[in-house]
Amino acid sequence: MRPTSPLRATLALLAATTAFAVTSAWADTTPAEVVKYYAEMAEAKYSDSLATAEKLDSAIDALIATPSEETLEAAKAAWIAARVPYQQSEVYRFGNPIVDDWEGKVNAWPLDEGLIDYVDASYGSESDSNSLYVANVIANPSIKINGEEVDASKITPDFLANTLHEAGEVEANVATGYHAIEFLLWGQDLNGTGPGAGNRPYTDYDTANCTHGNCDRRADYLKSASTLLVSDLKEMVDAWAPEGEATKTVEADPSQGISTILTGMGSLSYGELAGERMKLGVLLHDPEEEHDCFSDNTHASHYNDALGIQSAYTGEYTRADGTKMTGPSLSELVKAKNPELDAEMQAKLTATMDAMSAMVKRAETVEAYDQMIGEGNDEGNATVQAAIDGLIDQTKTIERVIASLDLGTIALEGSDSLDNPNAVFQ
Repeated sequence: MRPTSPLRATLALLAATTAFAVTSAWADTTPAEVVKYYAEMAEAKYSDSLATAEKLDSAIDALIATPSEETLEAAKAAWIAARVPYQQSEVYRFGNPIVDDWEGKVNAWPLDEGLIDYVDASYGSESDSNSLYVANVIANPSIKINGEEVDASKITPDFLANTLHEAGEVEANVATGYHAIEFLLWGQDLNGTGPGAGNRPYTDYDTANCTHGNCDRRADYLKSASTLLVSDLKEMVDAWAPEGEATKTVEADPSQGISTILTGMGSLSYGELAGERMKLGVLLHDPEEEHDCFSDNTHASHYNDALGIQSAYTGEYTRADGTKMTGPSLSELVKAKNPELDAEMQAKLTATMDAMSAMVKRAETVEAYDQMIGEGNDEGNATVQAAIDGLIDQTKTIERVIASLDLGTIALEGSDSLDNPNAVFQ
């Protein structure tokens, strides 16, 4: 994939210290209660992300111990399942610095996969912006970082996290997280906008019948990345525990906490999801601009991101075990002050989810997301654009909610893809 920096939240809450006047209209649901439950949902979502990552780790153990078509497919299925709760947690990234500072370890993308393992000749052999573009650490026990020889003879979690990840200060050198694991399970998707995902053979992990060499080191890398994912998610579960740092921070000032919720909703909805993850791909018709590009799981990731936005407003979340959470919600605060605005917000969120569901249905019955955004695919482009339009439209209402609650000015994440499309082609 071409090197593109993973988007970092650069949010400024400019005047969000306006205190909430807890009027009699809000007597049944207070901002403090809403923020407390927002933190409880965060703990639940990250706990579900951890539990599914632990299942993925076990499936990876089975693949390494007994490589076969069956164990590889089981590991892939576990990876896809692990994405569901994690993507629904992404609404917590924006507005919560503790999450945004951490997120790059687990969900950074796109990545220059040639850093990690073998790649097809079509990938190229060099990059002006990344000296490690084809370093292939799995094949090379020694690599150069910033001109200095680095011992890569042992691939361990510590090596990945503290030496290889973002090596050379290049953000495209993503060595850890979901997408590094995805690449190691699927391999490159060489199909462009044609059908098919990555097709890595299970024999890439079979030391007795090894394909592409270095099967033992590839297994070491996959296991190390999986181990790190589990430990990183444990860190975020702890942060959102009742006495955790993230919970204490967001609960310290209920009015600021409400601003945080809306910052997450608006920034993920507009700049990140509608803009960087979706509109950019439609503008460029580039299959490299899909979030889960090796597995062709992008439709599901986008759907669950949008579902997380809706959840932050309604206070509803279905846990990985099927149990349903409900609690004091932002919707209740808005409804108490402006029932028509709450109805509008609910309708916009539902319309977006309907458009996302249509995109998922097309992905499951007609063609994958990377095909939908292909040049000349008018129907596929329109399906994706409808979801983008829903996200943009709901953001306008999120801004109205901010104004109605007297929160001052909240700067939401923007995107050149939406705000200055011509810049995309420069």
